[in-house]
Amino acid sequence: MITFDSLTLKAFLKEESNFLTGARINKIQQPTRREFIFTLRNNSETRQFYVNINPQNYHLCFMSKSNTEKRLLEIPQKPPMFCMLLRKYLGNSRITKINQPEHERILEFFIETYNELGDKIFLCLAFELMGKHSNVVLYNDDTNIILGCAHNVGAEKSREREMYGGIPYIYPPKQQKQDLINYYGEIDFENLSNEFFDISNNFANQCKNETLDKLKHYISLSELSPCISKDFKDYSLFSELISAPLIYNSVNEMIDDYYAYYISKDKFKQLKTQYASIITQKLKKVSKSLKQMQYQIAQNTNSGKYRLWGDLIMANLYNLKDYTPQISVFDYENNKQIQIDLDKSKTLKDNANKFYKLYNKAKTSNSKLSELSETYFITKNYLEQLLYSINSAETIQDLFELTDEITETKTDKKQKHQAIDPIKIELENETRIFIGKNNKQNDYIISKLADDEDLWFHTKDCAGSHVLLKTQKLTDELILQCANLAKQYSSAKDSSKIGVIYTKRKYLRKPPKANLGYVTYKNEKEIIID
Repeated sequence: MITFDSLTLKAFLKEESNFLTGARINKIQQPTRREFIFTLRNNSETRQFYVNINPQNYHLCFMSKSNTEKRLLEIPQKPPMFCMLLRKYLGNSRITKINQPEHERILEFFIETYNELGDKIFLCLAFELMGKHSNVVLYNDDTNIILGCAHNVGAEKSREREMYGGIPYIYPPKQQKQDLINYYGEIDFENLSNEFFDISNNFANQCKNETLDKLKHYISLSELSPCISKDFKDYSLFSELISAPLIYNSVNEMIDDYYAYYISKDKFKQLKTQYASIITQKLKKVSKSLKQMQYQIAQNTNSGKYRLWGDLIMANLYNLKDYTPQISVFDYENNKQIQIDLDKSKTLKDNANKFYKLYNKAKTSNSKLSELSETYFITKNYLEQLLYSINSAETIQDLFELTDEITETKTDKKQKHQAIDPIKIELENETRIFIGKNNKQNDYIISKLADDEDLWFHTKDCAGSHVLLKTQKLTDELILQCANLAKQYSSAKDSSKIGVIYTKRKYLRKPPKANLGYVTYKNEKEIIID
């Protein structure tokens, strides 16, 4: 990924200065701590000016509608304090002038507005795009005193430049470089970015082996042809510097598309990791509880000895003494003599009743634990299916479909995202195969799409997609194809051998109050995919 440099900012301002100069700030929003949206209007046109000061994706541009959706911006109900400060001072104000300090990655809006007394004042809003030091700063242009910052920088964070309300605003320290336009010596391409202004490492790599005149041509921003490489690894202000480029009509469109792509990609990864972490934690908890229950059931399985001991004591009451610590009796079930330890403070009859109670307690416990462990086992399978759906998600929309199940909170109607249809494969003879990518789609396939005679496929004993076959002409080849698809869309896709079960839709049943996508089946057949 290429970082936003001073030359790109210069090209952006060259292109957009007419709109920005004289624009009125109609609305200010701050979706996150490091993202800002300014709704600007000028020349009968309204546009959204987006500023990102995230150290990984810092940039600014005017957003298109499609890229606004890619960035997944959600406006909080309660604006952050700095957003409130900006609204207080800049609401309905006008940008009188824009400026980029020479060779800096800073954009300044000089703004004309009015204070509480109705007096005209002049403020400056500075967007500093400098990696981890990126910031948005509002200061008084007359006094040079900072009114507020997106994030404050104290002495403990920076020795050279502090940033917080009440102190004078100063520019970053000057870089010890040369202006390439006035240079006429030899070019060292290895140190090009270290020796000259406005040349980033990425741009220096693109310009390797170019002549000095050509470099000056680029730095002066002559004949711009903004472009992005097809794999979105690079962008350039000059299409001749990139092989097989996607050429754009404007610098703004190039910036908007390039960074929206990476922001969308990063947010997809973050959401996927977050969802997987939530479900993995729940799965560990359920698995641990299930293991403890199974251990307890195994322990209680030996409780039959308590019934036997009680029976043996009662059968030998006539020839044994009360209040003895131990007795020796003949075990008629196993045909051997055994020793039974007793509570010497109790009679033989009381000891027998104690053993009967232990037996009944274990028997009742096993009954309840078996019922509970069955519920936990179903929950475990459901969570494994959910984790598979998260790991196999390919787009942010795939993850949004899982939100209600993962967070266990119903999504507000205004925030609901469009449902995605299951995968559909059309074959000859009116044959169709449907594959669900998550529990909602699996449930939709079974409940809405399937008819009684349709075939349902699923991997045995592992998470995977429901595969539904609708055909008028069933063949062994079709069955094998669907079984392979069931393996391909499962957590066992890399296994060398896996069983796939299939049965008709009429033999499926969804229990009342069952989790999404959960079904029971009968009359199934199994295919081993090797």
